[in-house]
Amino acid sequence: MTFWTRRNWMTLAALGGFVSVAVGAFAAHGVTDPRAQELLRTGAMYGFMHSMATLACATFMQVGARRARFAPGFFLSGAVLFSGSLYAMAFGAPRILGAVTPIGGLLFLTGWGVLAWAARGVDP
Repeated sequence: MTFWTRRNWMTLAALGGFVSVAVGAFAAHGVTDPRAQELLRTGAMYGFMHSMATLACATFMQVGARRARFAPGFFLSGAVLFSGSLYAMAFGAPRILGAVTPIGGLLFLTGWGVLAWAARGVDP
């Protein structure tokens, strides 16, 4: 049995949504530095968006787009790198960590490309 089942992707997406909402709330109520707030909000927005995209992949698979099973790995690993690097910098990590952020963005783009490819497998 493989770990990367639809149920596990959905669970990870739900946890990603939880973290995104928590970080967004912390940015709004627990941080006073405007730059840190901006980094946290941006990371939370992209993390949440891609958690929802991961949940959408389950729907794609349900309607016959089997290739959609490849997209969640890109979405969630992108969220870890993109949002995680922004969170870390908001909490004082060196700005050089920002070099990781675009890699997360490329993973997001790859996930969307895979999802578009998967959509082509759905009956018209």
